[in-house]
Amino acid sequence: MNSTPAPAVVPTKATLIDEFAAIGAAYFQDFAAVAARHGLTSVQAKALAVLVRKPLPMRGIAEQLVCDASNVTGLVDRLEARGLVRREVSASDRRIKIVLATEAGEAAIRAVRDDMHATQQALDLLSDEERTVLHGLLSRLRPVLESAPATGPTR
Repeated sequence: MNSTPAPAVVPTKATLIDEFAAIGAAYFQDFAAVAARHGLTSVQAKALAVLVRKPLPMRGIAEQLVCDASNVTGLVDRLEARGLVRREVSASDRRIKIVLATEAGEAAIRAVRDDMHATQQALDLLSDEERTVLHGLLSRLRPVLESAPATGPTR
């Protein structure tokens, strides 16, 4: 008798989207809880994570956080008061303020990520090879998702 394994069922896009959503929600819960233990709101921690990748003008922060630009001023004020970010005048337009993470801000977001034990445990389930494959796949998807315009409901 031949015992060849049954072919794997290819997951549908809907199934993959459900997995993304579940992983995203679990990651965010871990991130928010750890950020709170470090004295940060989840939005403050997310802003720091964005600013560690690259300095942005206030409007750019609002776009990354998917919030109104008027909310960003208070957010940046609170982060700046703690020494986690600083504002600089844009070299190209003196009316624009660029926000940069400070060394303390970089250390704060690194500490949050290091303390995310639930997320760390999940990633520990993967071998080095699996993490390499996952990183490659996510790196292919990320630019497409980040460059997609925000869309409202379709009719």
